Amino acid sequence: MPLHEIFVGLGVLVASVVFVHEARRRGALNEQSLVTVTGALVGGAIGMRLAGWLETLNLSDLWLYGSRSILGGLTGAYLGVLIAKRIIGYKQRTGDLFAPAVALGMAVGRIGCHLTEAPGRPTELPWGVHAPPTTPECPGCLTGQAMHPSFIYEIIFQLAVFAALLWARRRLTEPGELFTLYLAAYAVFRFLVEFTRANETVWLDLTRPQWFLIPGLLLLALRLRYGWRRGHYDPLFKRKVMT
Repeated sequence: MPLHEIFVGLGVLVASVVFVHEARRRGALNEQSLVTVTGALVGGAIGMRLAGWLETLNLSDLWLYGSRSILGGLTGAYLGVLIAKRIIGYKQRTGDLFAPAVALGMAVGRIGCHLTEAPGRPTELPWGVHAPPTTPECPGCLTGQAMHPSFIYEIIFQLAVFAALLWARRRLTEPGELFTLYLAAYAVFRFLVEFTRANETVWLDLTRPQWFLIPGLLLLALRLRYGWRRGHYDPLFKRKVMT
């Protein structure tokens, strides 16, 4: 059974349900917001394929490997939403609708990754896991080494962030800030968890996803500083703005 694709599909389904629920709760469920979901799905699918293909630069691998690039999928989904909104002339911010949906959807999708991909780098920690020797691109699986359950780390992270977003969504009033916080949290987590992943290092002992994330982390840090200085996050910390 194509477990990876099944759980990715379930993740998309769960994310769509959460998006619709959140949009209805905010009174933003309309044709325009549903068009943005379509843009996200199309852009995400294209982004996953293209990002995976760039790792091999082999056109015949476009279908085989592209579906496993989460960062490419998120980037493509973000661009897809922007393009869809531009086409229909929709100017309302929709990021806050997507934040909890993406978090829960990612948690479900990563189950497929855990079941079918190399878990992570070798470890002596007591919670190290073993994977079948038939797992693709997994030397540790062939030798029976215990490895970091890196995808389990991400599932736990995404579920925790989903709960945090549900708590924060009623407190943050500035549009777009919930989505900004999610992106920042995931970017930092993904950069750090890469040190436990089985991905190939390419330069300075960093992986391709880490190099992809570095400029984004810098931009997100500036964006968070902008929001902090304007008091957008005060409701989360009950911090009083100095006047």
